[in-house]
Amino acid sequence: MEEKGLAGVESPQPSVEESFGNLPDTNQSDIDFNSNPDPQLFVVQEDGASPVIDDKSDAGSGPITLLGAETYPEGGLEAWLVVFGSFCGLCASLGIMNTIAIFQTYLATHQLSDYSEGTIGWIFSLYTFLCFAGGIYVGPMFDKYGPKWLVSVGSVGIVVSMMLLSICTDYWHFLLAFGVLNGLASSACFTPCFTTIGHYFRERRGMATGIASTGGGVGGVVFPLMLQRLFNQVGYAWAIRILGLVCMVLFIFAMLLVRKRLPPASNASTHPDFRIFKEKAFFLTTCGVFLLELGLFIPLAYISSYAVAQGFSSAFAFQILPILNAASVFGRALPGYWADKIGPFNSNMLSVFLTVVSVLGIWLPVGHTMPGIIIFVILFGFGTGNNISITPVCVGRLCHTQHYGRYYATCYTIVSIACLVGIPIAGTLAEATGGNYWSLIVFTGLTQCLSFSFFAAAKVVSVGWKPQVKF
Repeated sequence: MEEKGLAGVESPQPSVEESFGNLPDTNQSDIDFNSNPDPQLFVVQEDGASPVIDDKSDAGSGPITLLGAETYPEGGLEAWLVVFGSFCGLCASLGIMNTIAIFQTYLATHQLSDYSEGTIGWIFSLYTFLCFAGGIYVGPMFDKYGPKWLVSVGSVGIVVSMMLLSICTDYWHFLLAFGVLNGLASSACFTPCFTTIGHYFRERRGMATGIASTGGGVGGVVFPLMLQRLFNQVGYAWAIRILGLVCMVLFIFAMLLVRKRLPPASNASTHPDFRIFKEKAFFLTTCGVFLLELGLFIPLAYISSYAVAQGFSSAFAFQILPILNAASVFGRALPGYWADKIGPFNSNMLSVFLTVVSVLGIWLPVGHTMPGIIIFVILFGFGTGNNISITPVCVGRLCHTQHYGRYYATCYTIVSIACLVGIPIAGTLAEATGGNYWSLIVFTGLTQCLSFSFFAAAKVVSVGWKPQVKF
């Protein structure tokens, strides 16, 4: 595998023998030595190969200090406790994200009834945008300092956001409390919950990440049902406060259990490095994730409103989202095992194909019927559940574990733009077609078709036209 050096770097390079002494057989062209203290590009190793480490090199003045021939526990008490802590953190943070349809529907009929759905959608678009955009620094900070303070700050921020949300009355209140504060706090919390797992698992990373990510699906099932009942029994304010207290308990486990294992590279930096987009596979993967997320949040935000518009009761409209998220739980857990067997990219492409079928083959023609909408949310939830859990594994496939946080965060910083515009675009499309939802359904389906194409292109760039290859 060849490595293209960074443009304009002419500094003399130390020999392999001078820097490392006697090493196992390693292709020297696979290693880029650079005296620049900034984050470095490096070659993605094939399975079984490992970059080299120099424990004695000075930080910022020697070669890239990546671990060599490191081993992963692939299990054990400490590793599974980390998975459980990540599960709790994702249950609270992504559980709220998977409940935005309930917030959207409730606010549109109560506090913000004077605003259009597109305008209300900007609250949740800003929230999802900041959830991912904030990772541009969260990822590198995780690589260098670990998850402890990131998860702690994010947890406190989310709980405070819920308490403030319970007393909001005006549009700008909701925009700041939920859109801004909760978005930034969630970014600090869930990014480390995903990337920490890569420090304990490699061969079983898909399964472990899938198990942890089921937390978001569980939260997406429990929180809507809980809020639906609490809205009627104790009112809006106390319903939101109780949700905040539940999240606080979950975050306590996350703060205690989520921790990294591998030391940082000695030249690790807290600043983003967009030069990694020079890697074609990573660039194409990011494009695929961008389109995937552009369409993903549209059903999550509008499925309850869609059900009401089709004449279903408000009670059923609130219950349809938990059904989607329940299917997502299985979609996150079960395919993770297969992703370890057939490769994360192969698993992801199969799930995106299932999503396309559910949107264009079921939701569009028969979504107005009760069997149709139920079948749609089950298939869509299962398919996107796998996408959510396996996409980080796909990103991890393209980088070294010590740079997992940087690659994951850089990818999702670009993806955050899709999260910002996806929901408002869908709302505008629905309004432009007289409140008919066929336009946003077609838009959702097209984004998933294009996403499949980019994931396939990333695989072709990496391993060629070999459908049977594990990748």
